[in-house]
Amino acid sequence: MILNFSKYQDGLMPAIIQDAATDKVLMLGFMNNEAYHQTKISQKVTFFSRSRQQLWTKGETSGNFLLVKDILLDCDQDTLLIKATPVGPVCHTGADTCFNETNPGFTLAQLEQIITDRKNNPSDSSYTSSLFKKGINKVAQKVGEEAVEVVIESKDNDEEKFLGESADLLFHYLILLQAKGYTLQDVVKVLAGRHKP
Repeated sequence: MILNFSKYQDGLMPAIIQDAATDKVLMLGFMNNEAYHQTKISQKVTFFSRSRQQLWTKGETSGNFLLVKDILLDCDQDTLLIKATPVGPVCHTGADTCFNETNPGFTLAQLEQIITDRKNNPSDSSYTSSLFKKGINKVAQKVGEEAVEVVIESKDNDEEKFLGESADLLFHYLILLQAKGYTLQDVVKVLAGRHKP
């Protein structure tokens, strides 16, 4: 692979980061030759920061690394497409991608942060905190109950009830993951490992 860093005046090449499992575009950064080689060696996406004029590995502060799965070069040899598995939210806003800032809505990453907060800072008025307090057996039982409700509602044509029960199942599953010390991203990494492009 021959990269043409000389095409741009500053010697930096755009690097588009794409989720290896979902193909969602996550962010855009810039690489010089050193950042590219560091990315290949570490298998963690490393950019060249134009503001700080130095290399920075995405996630070096937050822990939200981008684990490299594949690196592709465009036909002009001046733009990279890096397929990666994100470890946590990609955007500084807490979103899974930098491209929904104009209309971020409510993300699973935000929900996970709320659940984490309820676990680490329990409140007597919080349903989520009360589940953590009751222990893993109660949390697992709730996931089982909600899964049965989803199955029941799937047999009818009531969209509101089906989606409501689906939301309840997902919510309680995220609590179960937290109770076990995992995040949704840990599950995504397993799925990404099973994905055969």
